[in-house]
Amino acid sequence: MRITIQHTTTYRFAEPVPYGLQQLRLIPKSRAGQEVLSWAMTLTGGTAQTEFTDEYLNRVSLVSFDPGATEMVVQCQGEVETSDTNGVIGKHGGFAPLWLFDRSTPLTRAGPNVRRLAKGLRDEVPDDIARLHALMDRVLEQVPYETGATGPATSAEEAIELGRGVCQDHAHIFIAAARYLGFPARYVSGYLVMEDRVHQEASHAWAEAHVDPIGWIGFDPSNAMCPDERYVRVASGLDYAQAAPISGLRFGNSGESLSVDIQVQQ
Repeated sequence: MRITIQHTTTYRFAEPVPYGLQQLRLIPKSRAGQEVLSWAMTLTGGTAQTEFTDEYLNRVSLVSFDPGATEMVVQCQGEVETSDTNGVIGKHGGFAPLWLFDRSTPLTRAGPNVRRLAKGLRDEVPDDIARLHALMDRVLEQVPYETGATGPATSAEEAIELGRGVCQDHAHIFIAAARYLGFPARYVSGYLVMEDRVHQEASHAWAEAHVDPIGWIGFDPSNAMCPDERYVRVASGLDYAQAAPISGLRFGNSGESLSVDIQVQQ
């Protein structure tokens, strides 16, 4: 499938910003199941300082706000050719060792709620891949998709307690439970072609677990499926904080607003 993506992020500030620095993880890479045909990023109100590959093999752009800026706009657009690999990414690579993905983070801590959600899966489902599919189904059953209840700082434990969440929460819960069950796991951010809309208010998120001897396999609890040709993978990390499309800091106490417009279509 050939997928066209346009992603615009606009920051507006009540007062001029003396200094700000942002990390952008908005550039997809060619890998198993996807080939980037074209990709361009333009900045208004900001200046690209450098670009590097981080420990998870994400392409990261470091961008500074122009001095005195009251608005910064980041526009990305491109085309990606995808194929269905049944969610399989393959063998582990990159600078981060595989054992690092066993590590818990504040957002993916396997507390009593996560452990209760995963209870019995080791004994009830002996096959590794079937066990992860069963876990994926449990996540959506116990935490139905609902916007507005959670935010970027909501942990897996908190989302289960609330009983509702979005794709970010589903990914965190799956990751925490998968690690508890003995699988290295990681968070993935990217894009998804939706059948009922072109315009979207946010990028998509899912999880990947490592299963020997296959390697990394994607699981999307929000849609109860492994990623297919409708998915474009952009960045990964231990949790949302390490794979977020945009993160950073700025000086000053002025109010700010953020708007995101994403168009994803075949």
